[in-house]
Amino acid sequence: MYSMIYVTTSSILESKKIARKLIEEKIAACVNIVPTIDSIYLWKGEIEEDSESIMFIKTRNEFVETLIKRIEEIHSYEIPCILEFKVDNGSENYFRWIDSEIGLI
Repeated sequence: MYSMIYVTTSSILESKKIARKLIEEKIAACVNIVPTIDSIYLWKGEIEEDSESIMFIKTRNEFVETLIKRIEEIHSYEIPCILEFKVDNGSENYFRWIDSEIGLI
């Protein structure tokens, strides 16, 4: 019923901008932001190295597709990293809180 979405962005400012939109639109209950990470990756055949930010987004499974589309609309990257991790277990109180914040209770 619940998912955590992992997203990388160009900066903490971009992470905060996206997080606020997702919370305002009630498709996510909470977003944790790790301000700075170092990323090394292949892009168009070249090894790239950048400083990025990470978002961990908590939501319900039924909002994942909407959330992915919304992130793709407002994200600065041509192909943003957006990965879903299904949450099989956790605090029932926390799950109820997620439900209340996104308007399901």
